[in-house]
Amino acid sequence: MDVNVLIDAIVRQTTVLIAQLATAAGGRAPLAHTANQVFLDLVRELKEQGLGNKVIADMFGMALRTYHAKVRRLSESGTFRGRSLWSATLEYIQENSTVRQSDLLRRFRNDDEASVRAVLADLVDSGMIFRSGRGALTTFRAATPEEYKFAQRDDTGEAAANLVWVAVNRFGPVDENAIATAVPFERAELSVALDRLVADGRIQRQEIDGIIRYTSDHCVVPFGTSAGWEAAVFDHYQALVTAMCTKLRTGVTAAAPDDRIGGSTYGLVVWDGHPHQEEVFSLLSELRTTASRLRAKVSSYNADHVAPNGVETRVIAYVGQTVLESDRTPEKPE
Repeated sequence: MDVNVLIDAIVRQTTVLIAQLATAAGGRAPLAHTANQVFLDLVRELKEQGLGNKVIADMFGMALRTYHAKVRRLSESGTFRGRSLWSATLEYIQENSTVRQSDLLRRFRNDDEASVRAVLADLVDSGMIFRSGRGALTTFRAATPEEYKFAQRDDTGEAAANLVWVAVNRFGPVDENAIATAVPFERAELSVALDRLVADGRIQRQEIDGIIRYTSDHCVVPFGTSAGWEAAVFDHYQALVTAMCTKLRTGVTAAAPDDRIGGSTYGLVVWDGHPHQEEVFSLLSELRTTASRLRAKVSSYNADHVAPNGVETRVIAYVGQTVLESDRTPEKPE
């Protein structure tokens, strides 16, 4: 099969997920930066695969000069060269105490207005600036350190911390630069989340070979946690992508019964009165119970033992279940 067909299908499914996330709980998340971020992330990943700029430009159907110009334009503010639009906007508001929205848009006139508005909305949501007024009278004020710390105690701060916790547990020991790649927070937000996690004992900060790294031997967001769904979605999707990418890197496209890397999908059809209906519905619960019990046993053993020569094998198992209702009642003949 043409790999382009597979890529198009995966992109389509991913956009469905993004659309659902953008409108979750009746919200309307700003998406102005999303397409640009996808481009930059693709460029970075392709470079990590060993491809040069000329090859990447050809893959995007761009002339090399156009490609370089786009990367440079998206990587920094058009107004403040060498800095991201996010950090430039925050610094400008911090330096001026209170700023009118009209003055902000005029100051950043060389940047896309939708992107500036998206950055402002993100800064407000993160508690780093405050917004007052409406329309032409909208003003923004930078939060003081005390106000920002207080804002980070709410669910927004906990949600961010949970996302960082997932990344540290998955990739640790890991430094702050690597965490910022996995979870694209600005450094100020990331530092607050890391400090929160260290203070809570959920992750550990240690110096390894002269570099500060973070580790976590567990990551469990309790059932019913209101600020945990973002981390859960991130963890599920990341586990799925990691499994597929690891499988692809092996170069093996066929599956075997004893594979340690890969995945399987099972579709089961039942109905009211079906003798196996409850057994099918309880599948996810049983798998969770089994996995939780095994995780507790492994964690208990690991608390008193270390891997020989420090070499560990991390196993990531993803389990998901969906119920889709359909009406297949046959039509009665006339």
